[in-house]
Amino acid sequence: MAVFRDMEEVSQGLLSLLNLNRAGTRVRRLLGRQERMIEKLLDTKKDTHRLLSEILTMEEDVAQKLIDEEEIAQHVESKLQKIESELRKASEKDASLKADLHLLTKELEELKEMERDLTRTEGEVDEDSTVVIPSAIYVSQLYHRVSKIEWDYECEPTIIKGIHHGPNIAQPIHLDSTQHSKKFISDYLWNLVDTQW
Repeated sequence: MAVFRDMEEVSQGLLSLLNLNRAGTRVRRLLGRQERMIEKLLDTKKDTHRLLSEILTMEEDVAQKLIDEEEIAQHVESKLQKIESELRKASEKDASLKADLHLLTKELEELKEMERDLTRTEGEVDEDSTVVIPSAIYVSQLYHRVSKIEWDYECEPTIIKGIHHGPNIAQPIHLDSTQHSKKFISDYLWNLVDTQW
């Protein structure tokens, strides 16, 4: 470096002065030069200390920023893992809901098919009953005119109940089918009917 070169020159200059014996003025001049070099070295040392201090401060700032960035990165990583976990759970729930939707859609289609079958069957029953019901109504009305019995349809299924409107009086009918045979009940009811027309 330039400072060391200057010192070397000063040293060589001192040696040459001693050899030549014109020491006075040259020594003063070389000593002045050496003093300036020392001042320059001290200024350089001071500047070097200042620069090192600034570099250390900058390194501390950079290190602190790196620590802060690392903390932020860890926080972001943690948040990202949480979001990925929630996304995984949402995907699983979505798959489950899709499976449920598929099953419900299939069940709905089966119910619609059953409804179509039921509608078709009802149509067939309606066609059959339009033929059967009028004849059943006719037989029922004919039996009522012949027997003159008004039936009570609100009683128990095992009870035969009604009123026979005979020629002179109305006679109540109350028979328990569990205590009498079908033949007895039939004979009893036909005996109420006036067969002399």
